Amino acid sequence: MSIHFTKEHEWIRVEGDTATVGITNHAQHQLGDIVFAEAPEAGKTLDKGGEAAVVESVKAASDVYAPASGEVLEANPAIADDPSIINSDPEGEGWFFKLRLADPAELDGLMDEAAYRAWVETL
Repeated sequence: MSIHFTKEHEWIRVEGDTATVGITNHAQHQLGDIVFAEAPEAGKTLDKGGEAAVVESVKAASDVYAPASGEVLEANPAIADDPSIINSDPEGEGWFFKLRLADPAELDGLMDEAAYRAWVETL
């Protein structure tokens, strides 16, 4: 299992050819109390860098981008019912969707956890 991060504050955890995607703890902290989340439906094809999901907080609405291309396998039903899960466990139970990777090489340009944490410190 490996985890990668984007400069748009998404994380992608990869196990085999399946990846789980969500937003980082930094992102949920910046957004504040999350009141709505919409993830893509199973079967939808996403392009790396394209809009994949939406998250809204009391402060702002924000798009969640696909860190890699692929087909959505499932959306997390828990965040639709209780979007506050994204605040309480953004890098765990607050995941947005699972993706079958089209090209694992697309992950090569993403940051590992140490690089992401160091980058966030510069913001």
